[in-house]
Amino acid sequence: MTRVLVAASSAVTRAGLEAILAREPAFTVVGGSGVASLNDDVAEYDPDVVLVELAGRDDDTLTMLHALSVDTDDDGHAAPVVVLLTDDRDPAHAAEALRAGVRSLLARDAGGAEIVAAVSAAAAGLVAIAHEWTDVLRNGLAVERGARDSGEVLTPREVEVLRLIAEGLGNKQIAARLAISEHTVKFHVASVFAKIRASTRAEAVMIGARRGLIVL
Repeated sequence: MTRVLVAASSAVTRAGLEAILAREPAFTVVGGSGVASLNDDVAEYDPDVVLVELAGRDDDTLTMLHALSVDTDDDGHAAPVVVLLTDDRDPAHAAEALRAGVRSLLARDAGGAEIVAAVSAAAAGLVAIAHEWTDVLRNGLAVERGARDSGEVLTPREVEVLRLIAEGLGNKQIAARLAISEHTVKFHVASVFAKIRASTRAEAVMIGARRGLIVL
């Protein structure tokens, strides 16, 4: 049984998505939320798949999705996979969404059959992209290849967090060391991962050392 959490911009949209999923015996809808509370709801409901409806471009939400879908924490807990419904067709933004850990990418007006298929594929470890997104994805990957070598500059706080990760500190310990909340630490870690193209803490440390950001 696949446990699915639905996050949407409005209660009406969320109810509609939950109704589509509830008709499928292979799915259990464990909860619904607004996008802003997604991080807390994932911790509470422990879903296998998170279905997110997103209107337009939202960098903070992409960072949050990255934090959910990669090994930004140190508790050994399996991260949920993300299915994203979006009306943003910018190729670079599509590439960013996939880099942020989105497993399936659909239009916001996708039909019920498409949504069910995407959630099933994501739960099975597959990547599902709607057919109308193929050109967007192809162009986005070209943009991604062109930008890969330039990289993005970490903020001083992000470098500090990366150095503490290299010391072997977990998120709770980093929060205590820097006198900030654990949620803020997780946000910084996800931003570091996104900027240096890392998927795990170990990989982030290795890339940071290679770029001279930290000394091992």
